[in-house]
Amino acid sequence: MKFSDESFIPMLFGGDINTYSVARAFYEEYNVKSHVFGKFATGPSYGSRITEYTANDKIDTDEVFLDTVRKFCDAHKDKKVLTIGCGDSYTALISRNKNSLPENAIAPYIDFELMNSLQQKELFYKLCEKHGIDYPGTLVYRNGDTLPETLPFIFPVILKPSNGINYWEHPFDTQEKVYTIDNRESLEKVINDIYAAGYEDSLIIQDMIPGNDEYMRVLTSYSDHNGKVKMMCLGHVLLEEHTPHGKGNHAVIITEFEAGLMKKVKNLLEDLHYIGYSNFDIKYDSRDNKYKFFEINTRQGRSNFYVTGSGFNVARYFVEEYIRERDLPLLVAKKEHLWLVVPKPVAKKYVKDPENKKKLKKLLREGKFVNPVFMKGDLKLNRTLRMLKQHFSHYSKYKKYYN
Repeated sequence: MKFSDESFIPMLFGGDINTYSVARAFYEEYNVKSHVFGKFATGPSYGSRITEYTANDKIDTDEVFLDTVRKFCDAHKDKKVLTIGCGDSYTALISRNKNSLPENAIAPYIDFELMNSLQQKELFYKLCEKHGIDYPGTLVYRNGDTLPETLPFIFPVILKPSNGINYWEHPFDTQEKVYTIDNRESLEKVINDIYAAGYEDSLIIQDMIPGNDEYMRVLTSYSDHNGKVKMMCLGHVLLEEHTPHGKGNHAVIITEFEAGLMKKVKNLLEDLHYIGYSNFDIKYDSRDNKYKFFEINTRQGRSNFYVTGSGFNVARYFVEEYIRERDLPLLVAKKEHLWLVVPKPVAKKYVKDPENKKKLKKLLREGKFVNPVFMKGDLKLNRTLRMLKQHFSHYSKYKKYYN
């Protein structure tokens, strides 16, 4: 593979498909190699030809993160270093320490105070109310509270942490990303398990919006340093993962357009003077024909290559604004394109709606699809075998967990 000598170097933090998707975007647009820093020697970026991967199990601590960035920037004084978080904790690290970074480091993020408040779902819902954005019926539970005798919505309900970063810092055996709970006894038990593990923040109990994965949407936006939205790409989720730790992760997405939804989000972001990538999880509620917002991620999402695959390369926005210093026009994705990280037969089997299945098959037939993990030319034997093993494991995972 050939690489160009550009005036910048991408420095990506994280270890999952998010880092590889961003690294691939940088390679496809600028032919540059990304330097990835994660906790463990695993994941799609490890062993890749388009990355230099460094594993350090303390990289998500302030001290090690700052030391790593300072040494890296010092070793590349002649270049700008784009420091990009590919996970909530890493994005928070960069934002929290951005005033302490070397002069040649670029941190395209909002201030930590705003970021921290947005990542807490309880505060995000208050912003939704201000801007007329719908969200599910919600009860906020704090450690030590007494559950009301009657909840404001019926079982089953959704339970999830308000503060995802703090939640994953306190693992326990039955830990899940999001819980679907059928009765009060189970709800009380899970709440006790979460707080017994050391979680410190509030929990969100929500009305469960009916409908399978195909009612989900994901919206990705990019806002420039002046707080103006410059790109929006909406994805219709057709399938999610269903393993306990992967529940809610996207598996199949088709890009679509919804003007009214995008306008509301644009107004919210610009009112906040938001900077950088934002990513929203949304579900369509057939009971009242409204889109209900679950959360905002203050970064490009794990499935960000659905945006790049739709023609809106996520790396281009970092480079064109912060390296080339160009004013970007507002662009909105409208053409259908398919993103998937499961085998095609799995997608065809578990996407249920006839119209969605028809679109899926059409885009596959026309070649308008991408799996971000498998890039032509990046086929080192060890990495490829690892990725194929993970890829084909979806057959057994969906058989076991999908219901």
